[in-house]
This record gives sequence, C-alpha cells and structure tokens, in this order.
Amino acid sequence: MSDTPLHRTALYQLHVDLGAKMVPFAGYDMPVQYPMGVLKEHLHTREKAGLFDVSHMGQVKLHGPNAASALETLVPVDLTTLPEGQQRYGFFTNEEGGILDDLMITNAGDHLFVVINAGCKEQDIAHMQAHLAGKCEIEVLAEHCLLALQGPTAAAALAKLSPETDFSSWVFMTARTLQLAGAACFVTRSGYSGEDGFEISVPNSHAEALSRALLALEDVAPIGLGARDSLRLEAGLCLYGHDIDTSTSPVEASLTWAIQKSRRAGGEREGGFPGAATILAQLQNGVSRKRVGLLGQERTPVREGAEIVNADGVVIGKVTSGGFGPSLGGVMALAYVETAYAAADTAVFALVRGKQVPMKVSKTPFVPQRYYRG
Repeated sequence: MSDTPLHRTALYQLHVDLGAKMVPFAGYDMPVQYPMGVLKEHLHTREKAGLFDVSHMGQVKLHGPNAASALETLVPVDLTTLPEGQQRYGFFTNEEGGILDDLMITNAGDHLFVVINAGCKEQDIAHMQAHLAGKCEIEVLAEHCLLALQGPTAAAALAKLSPETDFSSWVFMTARTLQLAGAACFVTRSGYSGEDGFEISVPNSHAEALSRALLALEDVAPIGLGARDSLRLEAGLCLYGHDIDTSTSPVEASLTWAIQKSRRAGGEREGGFPGAATILAQLQNGVSRKRVGLLGQERTPVREGAEIVNADGVVIGKVTSGGFGPSLGGVMALAYVETAYAAADTAVFALVRGKQVPMKVSKTPFVPQRYYRG
C-alpha cells in the first residue's frame, strides 16, 4: 500500500456531500458510485444525462505556430490539417510501435488542447517536454477541472445554461468556448460513454458552481467511475493500461481508423513518429493478433485476465476488459485473440475457474453509439 497521499479534485467535497463512495484511482480519491448505485447510474446516463468528474485527467495547451507539426512527431495523427474547432483521437507511440497513452487533441485556434489519461499524466507531460521543448510552449492546466456531461438529454441540459448557443449546429468532435455559470469554459462535444455529450474544461474556482447548476437540472444526475467503465465497455472503447499499453500496437488494437492517410505509406507526411517503421509494416502486412469484442453466450461473468481458448482447448488469447452490460443485458468483453479467430461470429471460449464459457466474437460497439452528427 502506497503511503503517498491521494490527490483530490476541486470537486472532492461536492462528491462527499452527494454521498459518493470514494476510492483510490490513478493517485486520486475519486467517486466510484453515488447512492443511486452503479447499475442505475449507467442506465440513467443512457436514458437522460449523467455528470462525471474526470478532473484527474491531464489537460495541456500547446502554444505556437508549429505546435501541430511538432506534436505530429509523437503521434501517427494528421494534425496540421485539423480545422480550428475540431477534435481528433490519437495516441503517443514508442520506438517499438507500442502505445504510450491515448489522448484527445483539439485545434483551439491559437493553441492545441490535449487531454491525457490520469495514470499516464506525469509521463506524458515529461514526454512532451523532452521532445517538444523549443518547438512549442507547453502549458499544463493544473488549476482546471474537467467535467463530462453525457447522455441523450445532455445538449438540452447544457442549453439551459447557455440559451444563446445553437447546439443543433454543433456536432460530435467539435469545440467551442462557452460562458457557463459565470466562467469561460472550453467545451468539446465528445465523451467516453458512446452517448451524445460534452467534456467541459472549467477553472477550479468555478467548477463546483457549474456542477451544482448542472445537477440542479431535472435530467442530470452525478455518475461515478463504476458506471463510466461499464458505459465505455458497452461502447467498445479502450481503457489505457487494460486494453492498450506499451505491449500493444495501434494495428493490433484495431485502432487503425485513427491513423489518417497522410501519415501512412505514400501519404504527404508518411511516418515521422516513434515506431513508424513497425506500425506501417503492420498496416501493410497484418499482425498475428487483434483486439476484438466478445459476447457471452450465457450469464457467467468473464473478467480481465481470463484466457481465451478454441474448441480444442488451445489458448488463443486473453480478455483485457470484461463485465455485464446493463444496457446490453448480457456479458461482454474486449480481448486479444490470434488473427485466425478474429472474424465476427467466431465461436471461442473463456476459461473461468477451469470451466469453458462459450463466447462469440462480435463487432463493437456492443450497444449502438449515439454521437450527435447533425
């Protein structure tokens, strides 16, 4: 057990006031659930709107005219043509082609706004400082909270705090600055639940007031990390340190959709990122294993670490995330399997306490995504 004291977000006392069960997560004391409970919190987010505190994640601004081209040296993503007000998913890679972290990158006009994972925050910032110093200015937003408002009524809820904003013209993966509860907030129409929603960067000094204003709205309820995990798993979204890490490449992880044509072989800015030779070769030649979705064919829970076997009992893979999907109404998992078994509807088995539990390879998301695309 670490003796290092846990960090607290600026919303810690609000969580306590709301009756949250607090747990250690990525060095922070975070709400895993509220009195409503994980199952009801999950379903509330799917049906109405849930408010998440994700302030443990890192927020960084990259300033300067060369910020996009500089960051392109660390990620296999097209950033120099990313329009202002647009956001992209990406990942830092290492020299072996493994994933150091996944991140969200937004062209905010006079800077890039980058959101990084809590567990990788210190290493990511050090990585950027080591490789981007002298190419752009790196500003860490240590005094900002990050809120996620997710669910089918999220836009209607946010419109009550910003009635002058035309949310119908503001689609998935775009960004704007809005005045909310007396503060200038940087808001992206994005999130990690598979639902429509927003992520809101707000100064710590205004975070509680904004949170309370949102929670005062009829449809909005506080949601903890427990439901955040089941929501993202139903949406087929990777969790760093589980489904992707330094031992997995973007090609193995089935994330090739995030590598734009301009960064691939024959593209205008081919390669130029760590591990490019390995990743471009894998794009060309394929890989021996792939990340896939798995649907349980019975109710037995299948958890992270369970081995996947074929009909002959030969080990062909391993589960990286697993659980019960409240909206799905069944067992789901993400796993790496040998490529020969990666086709949809392939029958495989998970080993659970020595028993072979039948599963079927499935396309993800397990539950349809409902991002707002206009």
